[in-house]
Amino acid sequence: MPAATVESFSEIEEKFFAYIQDIVYCTMITVDRKSRPRARVLLPVWEMVDGKPVGWLAVYKTPVKAAHLAHNPHTTYSYWNPKQNAVFIDSVSTWATDPKSRQHAWDLYRQGSPAGVGYDPVGFWRGGPEDPGYHVLRIDPWRVQVLRGSDLKSHIWTDGDGR
Repeated sequence: MPAATVESFSEIEEKFFAYIQDIVYCTMITVDRKSRPRARVLLPVWEMVDGKPVGWLAVYKTPVKAAHLAHNPHTTYSYWNPKQNAVFIDSVSTWATDPKSRQHAWDLYRQGSPAGVGYDPVGFWRGGPEDPGYHVLRIDPWRVQVLRGSDLKSHIWTDGDGR
């Protein structure tokens, strides 16, 4: 079944957040200098900013992840559950190093964004948002696909920027 294209993210926003709330963890894909993919399972939090989804990912800045993103900031985040519901997010992920962004992401994790998605980051970074081991990626999607497993009905939104 071909995917339907939507003009506004608002047309898939409800399913996007419902699936993320149900699935919680996703696979993040980056590529190295030889275009080889690398996957890892992580837990981003999400919010709406100016009618578009924006994700925040609290991470350890490992040498592999840092090298991959320095070479190519394009990333894919993939959510899936056994009901075959899925969300695929093609994006640009950049390090958010300013104190305001670090605090904002910290707060979103603590409150759950969306509800039920998050955790208290102090369990990993005891020094709070100023902890030197705490790093944040801002996720700016340019393409989002939401797939309903019961009938494989799929909707795709793309940002006008096309990144």
